[in-house]
Amino acid sequence: MILEDYLKQNAELYPNKTAVICGAKTLTYSELWQQTINAAQSLPKGETVVFRATQDIDFILKYFGLHLNGSVAVPVEKDLPEDTLKEIEAYLKPCKTSPEIADILFTTGTTGKKKGVMISHRTIIADGENLIDGQGFTHDLAFIIAGPLNHIGSLSKIYPIIIQGATLIITEGMKNVNDFFDALDQPYSKFATFLVPSAIRILLQFSEQRLQKYAHKIDFIETGAAAISASDIQKLCEILPGSRLYNTYASTETGIISTYNFNDGKCMEGCLGRPMRHSKIIITSEGLISCKGDTIMSGYAGDEERTRNILRDNTIYTSDFGRIDENGMLRLQGRADDIINTGGFKVSPTEVESVALSMPQIADCICVAAPHPVLGTALKLIYVPKSEVTKKEIALYIKGKVESFKVPFYYEEAEKIQRTFNGKLDRKFYKNA
Repeated sequence: MILEDYLKQNAELYPNKTAVICGAKTLTYSELWQQTINAAQSLPKGETVVFRATQDIDFILKYFGLHLNGSVAVPVEKDLPEDTLKEIEAYLKPCKTSPEIADILFTTGTTGKKKGVMISHRTIIADGENLIDGQGFTHDLAFIIAGPLNHIGSLSKIYPIIIQGATLIITEGMKNVNDFFDALDQPYSKFATFLVPSAIRILLQFSEQRLQKYAHKIDFIETGAAAISASDIQKLCEILPGSRLYNTYASTETGIISTYNFNDGKCMEGCLGRPMRHSKIIITSEGLISCKGDTIMSGYAGDEERTRNILRDNTIYTSDFGRIDENGMLRLQGRADDIINTGGFKVSPTEVESVALSMPQIADCICVAAPHPVLGTALKLIYVPKSEVTKKEIALYIKGKVESFKVPFYYEEAEKIQRTFNGKLDRKFYKNA
């Protein structure tokens, strides 16, 4: 079965159940299926179709409709410049894809060059079943989409919702926090959502009490795409003591691999749980994470060489350092691409950032490499203050929590920290800062 088979099945089993809500517009499963069929009639058949990932029901209809037509869906950022969209269309035009390919999702690597990740129909179902088993998606759940639908973090949540016949609530994201809370006011008793760490930080900083009022309705929150700080983990557990709070290891290339409920009384930072139903994790001799299973990509569209660099023998070789602990849990230790060499020591910037973010006076930060006349490279902390704080106070605070070589040498105050469209720290922006 492909995802649209489940949609058709739900239309027969639960015709009057609400399938999707977006603002004032609502569709039952029967209506969603019929409108998907109608939409498919005006969509290309057997082609690769690039389109903008708008946060609305029209996106859902086009996405499902293209699959029904045997076409490949290529959702891109809704604000992508027209010239860039045309470049992607031209790049994909000569690319041949097998009938099993459902989507091509474009992601940007450390080089800044976009890569088109091919996702099969089998992968979509495997990701959906991993999430159902690992996080407990149920038929009575209402899931709030609060992130871009061209990114695996939010797009993948459509899969278990449709498989389980649950309800999807689409919002414009966290640009307007009121939209998120309006979704929680819908007449459902069990909600869930996926939020990147930066979105969680926004809620904790500006809407902590408001979020706490909905604690009894929040079944679970999943985070991922970037590291979440220990202080934010602890604060979220305090506010939502009865909710499951998941930290997930996933990427566009690997699919949904493992997850950990950090609201287990231990709040283990950097823990990403055990591999899910369709996944297997192997740590290489270099200490890097590799993944096997039905959730991994089929390759990069039009780029066999780049595909061979990370996909060999049905195994994805990532640039993430990790280990499997004594309980079989994956523990993330930073990205090879992000590690900073300073004075002969290797430092993961996420560790420094996590410590800095635990300081009450700091709202956001990033740790980057900066030139040093003696060391060659030194650590630099760029930070956004929440309240008045001196650079010396920040340095002393960090010094009391990490080894001396992990204490930044330089400090720079900023009005904001640059992030990518999906909430990750934009480390490329700060190269040679």
